[in-house]
Amino acid sequence: MSTRAADVLGLVARLVLGGVFLVAGALKVPTPEALAKATQAYQVLPHDVATYVGYALPIVEVILGLLLVLGLFTRVSAVITSLLVVAFIVGIAQAWARGLTIDCGCFGGGGTVSAAQTSYLPRILEDLGLLACGLWLSRRPTSFLSLERALFGPAG
Repeated sequence: MSTRAADVLGLVARLVLGGVFLVAGALKVPTPEALAKATQAYQVLPHDVATYVGYALPIVEVILGLLLVLGLFTRVSAVITSLLVVAFIVGIAQAWARGLTIDCGCFGGGGTVSAAQTSYLPRILEDLGLLACGLWLSRRPTSFLSLERALFGPAG
């Protein structure tokens, strides 16, 4: 793959992954209680820990999304985001395997829903696409229109 094509792919990966995390986090920031309940619905973490995760996650998502969209600390942001996406995939898969009927809470909402309202496979497939973006950026963080490139040059 040419350097130019890799730079364009990096830009697209950065904007997709960063944009999704930025929007998802921003939609959840105004209602932290809802995300705390959504996190508790997965029944993986102790109740109090799930509450803290629910309150912190939107802020973390916004920060990571901004860093990726701006192209600053790209490798570190991509690695952390990839780890979060893996956690999301595992969380959704275990809920599906255990027969829980929950909404993922990816863009707000979440919690227990009817079985007809669950959409585990589409969420996992979407997350796999996001993971691909994160893995690409973890391996090759430089791309067009990034602050890192502006500050440190193409090899930064």
